[in-house]
Amino acid sequence: MTISLAQMVRDGRRYWASTDGQAHWQAERACLGPVCESLHGLHRLELSMAPPLSDMCPIRHAMEWSPTVELAKGPSTLVCPPDQLPLPDESIQLVVVHHLFEIVPNPHHVLQEAARVTADSGRLVIFGWGPMGLSGLSRALPRRRRHMPWNGHWRTPGRLRDWLAFVDFEIERVDYCGFHWPGSVPRNAWLESLGRRHNLPLGDTFMIRAKRRSQSIQAQPSRMPLAVPLNQPTLGHATRMIRQSDLKVESERVA
Repeated sequence: MTISLAQMVRDGRRYWASTDGQAHWQAERACLGPVCESLHGLHRLELSMAPPLSDMCPIRHAMEWSPTVELAKGPSTLVCPPDQLPLPDESIQLVVVHHLFEIVPNPHHVLQEAARVTADSGRLVIFGWGPMGLSGLSRALPRRRRHMPWNGHWRTPGRLRDWLAFVDFEIERVDYCGFHWPGSVPRNAWLESLGRRHNLPLGDTFMIRAKRRSQSIQAQPSRMPLAVPLNQPTLGHATRMIRQSDLKVESERVA
């Protein structure tokens, strides 16, 4: 699995260094910017194959992820499987999962780990490829399915909403980005601005901003105490007396 992940990361880095990848990266970075500006804390983590997206974030201690030591970029890189993060629970203020759920063999476990390390007041941000965008529609071409990123399993925000509910997270907002004309890359500033202003689900990628679901404590309704305990013999005796009087009245009425 480690060798397979390492090869996927190499392929992914080649894609994100291409013209198409850089254009999508720029659009996603602009989409993430407003989210980062409102966050404060000690640590942030990106599980990604692309260059860091959240470098504009006020949270300065940044960590990246790599499946092997050879692919690690610096001393702050976590070298581990993405579903076994060596971090304490609820210790990261911002966790970004960038286009990993499409390629990892166990995306549910990766989501569980990302949710586990996200702080209560932090945010979990997920980037994914939108099946309704032009890139998603182009996956119908067989030759596209053999290359990154079209060879992965693309899921809708609705499907990921169900996954997040399983780990007690809820979606605050879904934003779409990467708008472009057919045959071009998303570098049209006017089209990108128009698509983001109306948040049309036609962009190549989407960004999910999620937070931990608040655990509300429901107050138990108060119950009126019984005047006579249930195990008191007079309760059963009184019931029998009432029934006997009722039977007597009924017998006299019949007579």
